[in-house]
Amino acid sequence: MTTTTHSEPEFESHSESESEVVVVTGASAGVGRATAIEFAERGAKLGLLARGEDGLEGARRDVERAGGEAITVPTDVSDPERVEAAATAVEDEFGPIDVWVNNAMVSVFSPASEMTAEEYERVTDVTYLGYVHGTQAALDRMRPRDEGTIVQVGSALAYRGIPLQSAYCGAKHAIQGFTESVRTELIHDNSDVQLSMVQMPAMNTPQFEWTKSRLPRKPQPVPPIYQPDVAARAIVWTVDHDRDELWVGWPTLKAILGNRVMPRRLDRYLAEGGYESQQTDEPVDPDREHNLWEPVSGDFGSNGRFDDRARTASYQLWAATHRRGIVLSVLGGLFAIAAALSRRWRGE
Repeated sequence: MTTTTHSEPEFESHSESESEVVVVTGASAGVGRATAIEFAERGAKLGLLARGEDGLEGARRDVERAGGEAITVPTDVSDPERVEAAATAVEDEFGPIDVWVNNAMVSVFSPASEMTAEEYERVTDVTYLGYVHGTQAALDRMRPRDEGTIVQVGSALAYRGIPLQSAYCGAKHAIQGFTESVRTELIHDNSDVQLSMVQMPAMNTPQFEWTKSRLPRKPQPVPPIYQPDVAARAIVWTVDHDRDELWVGWPTLKAILGNRVMPRRLDRYLAEGGYESQQTDEPVDPDREHNLWEPVSGDFGSNGRFDDRARTASYQLWAATHRRGIVLSVLGGLFAIAAALSRRWRGE
C-alpha cells in the first residue's frame, strides 16, 4: 500500500489555549503521545500519565519542544487512588484541569479459548476501568466549576467485535455504554461539562510491538492504517467543537454502519479474513516482552513500524469536521442550478 499524502484540514485553535490544562492518560506512546504534542503546539500545560517512565520522559521532551509545558506522573490507571493522586498533582502544578483525555490501554492478541481469567481481568481493569477512574477524577473537579471536557479515545471496535481481540473489544464496548450513561446524567443535571467519544480506525502505534500475543506471526493493525497524528487532530477538534461523538476514517464509518445493517454477514466476513488481516508474514518471538502487567522499558515514540503503509490524513474526517460548509456548498450549488434552469425556462 502506498502512503496517502493529501493534506489534513486546518482545525480551529482553542480560544484560551494559553491557560488550557490537559491530562492525557497513556501519554507515553502512540495516540496519547501524539495528542499531547498536538495540545502542546497551542501552548497547553499537560499532565502526562502512563506507567512507563522512559516513554513519559520522552513525551515531556516532545511537549516542551512543541511549545507546551508538562509534568509526568507515572500512573497505572487501573488503580483509582493513583489516578486521583495524579489529578491532584496536575492541578497543584498547573491549576484547574480543562480537558481530560482517557487513552490508556492494554490488550492481548489471542483466541478467546486460550485466554485466562487473569488476562481478561487485567485488560478490563486498564482499558475499561481506567477510563472510569479517569472520568470520575475529572468529573469530581469539573462538575463544581460546571465546565470542562472529557474525551474517551474509542475505536470502531466499540461497535463491532473482531476475532483475536475479545478482551479489548469487550472493554471498548463497555466504554461506549459507560460514556452514554454518564452523558445522559450530565444532560439531566443541565451540566456544561462535555463528555465526548472519538472512534478510531487502525492506528500505526507501537502497541503492536509490546502487546501480549499468542499469534504465530507478528500482529499488525487491520489495514488501512492511519498515523497517530490523524487521531490527535480529531481529538483536539472534538474538544473545540463539543461533539458528542466523532468517527475517524472510512473504515470506522463502514464498520459501525455495516454492523447496524448486516451484523451476521460481518461475522462470516471476519471469521474468514480477520485472522490473516491482523498478522504480518513475519514470525513472532513467543518470548518477546509485553506490557500487560508491567511497562516495557524504553521510549517508543508516537509511531509504530508501519510508517510506509500509514495514511497521514482522512477525507472522511475532513468531511465530518466540515459538515456545515459542505451543506452550504451543496445548497448553493442547487440554488445556482435552479436559477439557471429558471432562466432557461423563461428564455433568457
